[in-house]
Amino acid sequence: MYGSASGGGIKEEDTPVKAKTALVAQLREAIAQKLQQMVRLNKTRINYLDKFQQMIIEHNADSRNVQIFFNDLINFAQELGVENKRAIAKNITEEELAIFDLLTKPEIQLTKQEEQEVKQVARELLKTLKKEKLVLDWKKRQQTRASVEVAIKDGLDKLPQSYSDKLYEQKCQEVYQHIYENYSGQKSIYDAGA
Repeated sequence: MYGSASGGGIKEEDTPVKAKTALVAQLREAIAQKLQQMVRLNKTRINYLDKFQQMIIEHNADSRNVQIFFNDLINFAQELGVENKRAIAKNITEEELAIFDLLTKPEIQLTKQEEQEVKQVARELLKTLKKEKLVLDWKKRQQTRASVEVAIKDGLDKLPQSYSDKLYEQKCQEVYQHIYENYSGQKSIYDAGA
């Protein structure tokens, strides 16, 4: 019966579990929103989304209790915090980081000097595209799309020798797809308020 001697239906030991469950739900939602934003800016972060979804699946399958799941969410949020600041740590913009990650993932063996060269390629490519190629409605005309594609190939031609011809072609396609999906004219998903 609910009106027993304990003064109601809720036992004292149940309260922390219910509070923890509510906290887990809030944390899970905050992580989901942040993760969605981070993946939108940099598709190479999809592995974080996969990991997050796997954590939820395991929790929902009752293979993790609330406290373990809470701890896992805290650790995961800390990982996301580090990833969110990686552009600053690498001394490049979030926009440049997305290109850099496309060019270096999956992991390519690069020296520190080659990594610096790849950063410079990403920086210069974005500068060229935004200044000269990403004109209003560039996606609507074959000529302007081809011009963007050529600019990407020319820019990526400066990649270090570690990139084989096959890898170079693959990276050209990946970067073009990224530009096509995220830039319309001189506006992009990286612009404030976009």
